Amino acid sequence: MNERVAFVTGANKGIGFGIAKQLGLSGWKVIIGARHPQRASEAVDRLVSSGVDVLGWVNVELRNLDSIELAAKELNEKYPDLSLLVNNAGIPGDMSVDSRHTEISDIRETLDVNFIGTFTLTKLLIPLLEKNRGRIVNITVPSEISPYWHPLAYVASKAAQNAMMGVMAIEFQQSNSPVEIFSVHPGPTTTDLNGNMSLPGFHDIDTVGRKTAELINDELSHQGEFIELYPIVKEN
Repeated sequence: MNERVAFVTGANKGIGFGIAKQLGLSGWKVIIGARHPQRASEAVDRLVSSGVDVLGWVNVELRNLDSIELAAKELNEKYPDLSLLVNNAGIPGDMSVDSRHTEISDIRETLDVNFIGTFTLTKLLIPLLEKNRGRIVNITVPSEISPYWHPLAYVASKAAQNAMMGVMAIEFQQSNSPVEIFSVHPGPTTTDLNGNMSLPGFHDIDTVGRKTAELINDELSHQGEFIELYPIVKEN
């Protein structure tokens, strides 16, 4: 039986770190995706001290296609048992402005990382995941626009990522591919992305990481699903 090996992007902090930790504690061997060697090394040390089996870390910069290609090459060569890709890494864009004051450059940069970068990495790893009957899990937000929180660059980039998930899920089913893809919306979570905001209804990264790991480990098919761990409660 092959080892259960997972690659989590943006796993040196925040939700990615929480997911990597909880996957590791549930028996997965984990590979960390990160941009900065020092932060990656510190994250690996923290995970190992928590009892996680960390196979290593891979440098990946999602705004740089050459970096993504190198990362995919390394993953294919060094980790042939990889069977889980968690697309967690992303950037927030400028969340302080409304749509008419959003710069085109900000939209382009956010799309480059959150959609184009994520799509490119996923595309390059599909052959390996097919070989290992693997899964792709995207950490995202709803495409439906919330009246309470709707930064254009970020929401648009995640809507594109959600469309990617839906299209790929249908194509995997139509082609009888063994790969499964689904999306997870963690709900309000205290992370660097929102300035470590902590309000009623917010959860910490360990809680979100544990619930995500439980979902991944539940042995059910979630092909094409958009799963909300903690849905945002709508006001009347």
